[in-house]
Amino acid sequence: MMTILLQWSVEQLQPYVTQTREEILAVLEVPPRPGLGDVAFPCYALAREWRKPPDAIAEELAARFNEGASGVSAQAAGPYLNLSFDPQQWAPKLLAAALAHDYGHSAVGQGQRVIIDMSSPNIAKPFGVGHLRSTMIGNALANLYRISGYEVVTVNHIGDWGTQFGKLMEAYKRWGNEEVLKEAPIRESLRLYVKFHEETEEDDTLEAEARRWFWRLENGDAEALRLWQYFVSVSLEEFERVYARLGVKFDHTLGESFYNDKMEAVVSQLRELELLEESDGAQVVRLDDEGVPPCLILKSDGTTIYPTRDLATALYRKTEMNGDLLLYVVGGEQKLHFQQVFHVLKRMGVGWSHQCRHIPFGLMKIDGRKMSTRKGQVVYLDEVLDEAVRKAEEIIEEKNAALDNRREVAEAVGIGAIVFGDLKHNRMLEVDFSLDEAIKFEGETGPYVQYTAARGYKLLKTGMDKGLAVDEILQDGVYLYSAAAWECLKMVAAYPAAIEEALRVHEPSVLARHLLEVSKSFNRFYNQDRVITESSEETLAKLGIVAAAVQVLRSGLQLLGVKSPQQI
Repeated sequence: MMTILLQWSVEQLQPYVTQTREEILAVLEVPPRPGLGDVAFPCYALAREWRKPPDAIAEELAARFNEGASGVSAQAAGPYLNLSFDPQQWAPKLLAAALAHDYGHSAVGQGQRVIIDMSSPNIAKPFGVGHLRSTMIGNALANLYRISGYEVVTVNHIGDWGTQFGKLMEAYKRWGNEEVLKEAPIRESLRLYVKFHEETEEDDTLEAEARRWFWRLENGDAEALRLWQYFVSVSLEEFERVYARLGVKFDHTLGESFYNDKMEAVVSQLRELELLEESDGAQVVRLDDEGVPPCLILKSDGTTIYPTRDLATALYRKTEMNGDLLLYVVGGEQKLHFQQVFHVLKRMGVGWSHQCRHIPFGLMKIDGRKMSTRKGQVVYLDEVLDEAVRKAEEIIEEKNAALDNRREVAEAVGIGAIVFGDLKHNRMLEVDFSLDEAIKFEGETGPYVQYTAARGYKLLKTGMDKGLAVDEILQDGVYLYSAAAWECLKMVAAYPAAIEEALRVHEPSVLARHLLEVSKSFNRFYNQDRVITESSEETLAKLGIVAAAVQVLRSGLQLLGVKSPQQI
């Protein structure tokens, strides 16, 4: 990932090989151990041209390279040519780049608008830990797109329509109590929803009654609308409180109901294109050529279903919101659904169906259990956040009892532990969440990265307290040559490449893992090199590494949606 060093390596190698810059860059590697050098060039591709085995080519290249290169040495290691950059000459250049105020920013997406569908909880259901993944993966991706020059529009596609409202209304009419509902609307709604599914095992008329309620809702029945509006209003109020705590904001909150008046046009267009076919009384679009089951558009009773609304949604986001790229951060269990929707769009003749992308992720479990609102197996996110903050405050009190804003810092560390603890995993993996592991201040955790950044900030403050002008840091290679300093600088130098790769594969864990590596290399530098010394020049030079590492850690955490307190 060391973009700068890789680019420099291309410049160093070009006089000795006939490959283009792009061809050289494509094969360069980072050696597995620091002792093997900084960059490795495999010589396999030269074997045919040079008519020699790769090992012999590496030996010959090393000899020729070392005769002419300055500040860079070469060593053959089997079929690889390993390059080592002289830290005294090159460290100041790495440091200068890393201290730029816009470090990590790029303009690669300039002029393009990306619309990100994220979070999307269901009305009248609790905001559980399971909703965290879509919310925070989507938030991180939005930040990664922004720092890469894209115009980003975030949309919370609230689940405020569908047959579940018929179930809730029937349950409320049978077993509900208005006073209890007002006292605890979300918990009472969940209780009623769970009871409905329990009772359906004994009473097979309930499902039909629920469908009748939803039919009434779709046809503007006053009582159905009143109940629906109440469930929506209390749920949104609860959601906003949780989002504020997570530091997540949306450009638009548009429920599925927003697209109700837009679905008829979609159905009409499908009919005009002769794409609709009847199947057991329902209307479907067959996708046999794509190897995908038919996409249901209208149920047998004439009511709409998810694909209908998502087709209307995609068309609206493209034509009215002018999205160049439409992303859907939704669980992996919806893979088939989005395949069907995107294939139907393609059948409709739109030229942009390939710009729609499903960003799936694996389940989040608690102690090995999958959560289910139907069975009432929900772990409320708020309760987990409270517990994380409480544990963080206990640890902070042990480490720094005199900290003035302890509660505020505990909130940042506790919530950051949960967010980072999720985002450090590949998004396709199932996450079995453990709060005790996530809240630790050592190991691969958010608090470890936050604490490392705070430690670096304290060093910078110490320098300022000594009267040193930290904003005029010296980039003097004489003091930046140690192995620990050089390795730390190389990790800092890889930050832009980590952002680029995380965005390319839509994988925030790439950035999270990189921040862990920066933290490890910085702590090795901190423990092995004395930063604050009797020499102002040496101190300022080393504080340059500190400043660069702190900037990367704080900037990277911000991209992931994690706060970075200056003191912990």
